Amino acid sequence: MGDQAKIILRIEEIQKTIERLILRINDRFPQSGLSSVCQALHEISLETDKTVRWISRPSYFLRLFVYTVICLLGLLLAASIQQLNLNLHEINMVDFIQLTEAGLNEIVLIGAGILFLMTWENRRKRKRIINAVNRLRSIAHIVDAHQLTKDPAGISKINMPTPHSPERALTDYQLSRYLDYCSEMLSLVSKIGYLYVQNYDDSIANNAVNELDNLTNGLSRKIWQKIMIIRFDPNFNRQ
Repeated sequence: MGDQAKIILRIEEIQKTIERLILRINDRFPQSGLSSVCQALHEISLETDKTVRWISRPSYFLRLFVYTVICLLGLLLAASIQQLNLNLHEINMVDFIQLTEAGLNEIVLIGAGILFLMTWENRRKRKRIINAVNRLRSIAHIVDAHQLTKDPAGISKINMPTPHSPERALTDYQLSRYLDYCSEMLSLVSKIGYLYVQNYDDSIANNAVNELDNLTNGLSRKIWQKIMIIRFDPNFNRQ
């Protein structure tokens, strides 16, 4: 049996889905704030394509620089040892302990420098992913803010609005569709976040994406609770 083709998320398909969602929102809620948020999400998706390509592409110049510095550090250490001109027959115990301590300190410092250089490329990519995920997290909170005042309690017969209650200008069906669009947008936010780590294995970056996924799932559950209240109401208006 031949190897099965790897199934991956494609940014092009996600971008097409966002574009259709923008059109669907504009059809029902023209010039709405939710449409502007979806447009901002589409702009992020366009930048995501460049970011994912940057992450997957090795930085050969940076690697060459790192390897050059490591070689220079090794030569510096070797030169330092050579210049000591140690005569083991003339070294007492106190001098030996001092030389050993100084040598260990130098090895530790050089080792820390090498470790810093070796992880430099990975840390650059990780930082870019976390910054991108934070932008998506902001979009998720903005979507949540848009649905916050879309309260299905307004369809209840015992609803008693106060003078400061938010105005309910949407029908039951329109409110249901609005909340549907919010839920879809949160799902797309999560999908874009996953693209950053789809072909990049880093525990910290993966944790950031998982936290984003947990956030969008939690917000989406709240939205679907509202949708269920609307759709199972016996007076649900489909106009």
